[in-house]
Amino acid sequence: MEIEPWEQRFRAVSLGFPHWARHAPDRLVFTSNESGAWQVYAWDRASGLRRQVTDDPIGVAGGAATPDGAGVVWFHDVTGDEVGHWLVAPFEGGDPRPLSPGVPDAWTTGLCLGDTLVVVGTAADDGFSVFVVEGDRPARLIHHHAELVDVAGLSRDSSLLALAHAEYGDTMHLAVRVVDARTGAGRGDQWDGPGLGLGVAGWSPVAGDQRLALSQERDGLQRPAVWDLSTGHRRDYPLALPGDVEVEDWWPDGSSLLLVHEHEGRSTLHRLWVESGDVEAIDHPEGTVSGAGVRPDGELWYRLASGAAPATIRTLAGDAVTAPPGERPPGGRPFRSWSFTNPAGQRVHGFVVTPAGDGPFPVVMLVHGGPTWAYSDTWMPDVQAFVDHGVAVAMVNYRGSTGYGTAFRDALIGNPGFPEVEDVVAGLDALVAEGVVDPARAAVAGGSWGGYITLLALGLHPERWAAASAAVPVADYVTAFADEAPALQAFDRTLFGGGPDEVGALFVERSPLTYVDRVQAPVLVIAGDNDSRCPLQQVLNYVEALQARGGTVDLYRFDAGHGSMVIDERVRQMRAELDFLLPRLLPL
Repeated sequence: MEIEPWEQRFRAVSLGFPHWARHAPDRLVFTSNESGAWQVYAWDRASGLRRQVTDDPIGVAGGAATPDGAGVVWFHDVTGDEVGHWLVAPFEGGDPRPLSPGVPDAWTTGLCLGDTLVVVGTAADDGFSVFVVEGDRPARLIHHHAELVDVAGLSRDSSLLALAHAEYGDTMHLAVRVVDARTGAGRGDQWDGPGLGLGVAGWSPVAGDQRLALSQERDGLQRPAVWDLSTGHRRDYPLALPGDVEVEDWWPDGSSLLLVHEHEGRSTLHRLWVESGDVEAIDHPEGTVSGAGVRPDGELWYRLASGAAPATIRTLAGDAVTAPPGERPPGGRPFRSWSFTNPAGQRVHGFVVTPAGDGPFPVVMLVHGGPTWAYSDTWMPDVQAFVDHGVAVAMVNYRGSTGYGTAFRDALIGNPGFPEVEDVVAGLDALVAEGVVDPARAAVAGGSWGGYITLLALGLHPERWAAASAAVPVADYVTAFADEAPALQAFDRTLFGGGPDEVGALFVERSPLTYVDRVQAPVLVIAGDNDSRCPLQQVLNYVEALQARGGTVDLYRFDAGHGSMVIDERVRQMRAELDFLLPRLLPL
């Protein structure tokens, strides 16, 4: 039986960006879905060794090489609830062992691999902890706090540890502290004040150099900075570029930084010379960069995709670093950059993908998760699956999305849910006015925060939708908060201005369950049995309430957490969405 193009795209082999060992750069670790689930692989370019390291039934999201290249490290959890521990296995083959014995199973808040020690961050009900493991010695707790703490970077000589923290009570605008990596004693602090965040981008690769690259947002856009711990001096770099700029890597000699510039859903690479502040654009094809790094010999590798073509990993000369086995999948329809004005008078950007021919088309308003994330011009088999069947897809980077400045990103603080719905509906109105889509054949769909906005849109604007699909959503916000992982609770307290005990009325007002009586459209709800981000019980509460009111709701459950890394399961979910939505959008 011939596999349809949409399924071929899901099943085509894809490779993640490879990460090399610091002292053995020909030893690389990457992820691939070639086994039928995302797993970790080891690759020795010198010897040609290439082997699958993990075989976890639920899949593995990522891995790393130890600095000496002797080991492969990954995070292991059994059910997909994201509670687990780090494992390490010999690079050339052998059984795994715990990387950090004595560290309790928990959510991870970061890992740093040094030449002589390992630093592990954990999140549990009692707060956030940082552990250090040296050789065969037992793990030692060097830091603990009730507020979020991320293990963010270890200096080249393993003496200094950078922590990104929310000890000022704001998980969306973190501060940075550098401590002694063995004792936790403070060595320096950076905080730009309320409403201004800092991120750790990486220590200089030069031995003995105490410069730390940061991300800062003092001017309303994310920009690079360099903080020298040896002098205490910090330099911010104001760049004449629209959109946000992140630091991706250092050049090996410490002279410059590799930057990724995100503007209106597309990426460009730049080189920033640290001493002079000069910036040089790096020429490469259009699309979205999802990984990049500078090799010890100065060669730059990057991973690039677009809506029309899957990701490739290449050098600046255009040579393929490595190619996925098997046939390339069918290409996709290109993403069209698009913008409109929302009810607040703001310009909102996104992408539209249409089938061949003339509209108006039926449409799926696809809502992204996060909310601090954004759609970009990249390979999305789910988008192309709808387009293959004659349905347009519109992707709105609503208020709260990243890449459009901090004010736009922070617009949801104290006001979550409603602005995103407003922007999605305004995007639909704009496409109707253009004659691109048919207002009578519009669906709304999304996962995670996108699933939340989908359910909220069904209740706030019931007359607009012919059907909907919500995957791993927040559906009953009060119950979700009580059951979700500690890091998510911390995020929600920042977003809402407190927990349900302090701002309970706002949690109720912004909960899809509150508007379940108004829902008219049939809805497919997809839920993970072991989801610790958008837990199962609150989803069941919504489904049962809608069923009790005579609503049409199909519940699809799967045995994993906040999404699946198994390709068969992803295909089953996509097929369930197509089977549910297409009959309600396409003419008989």
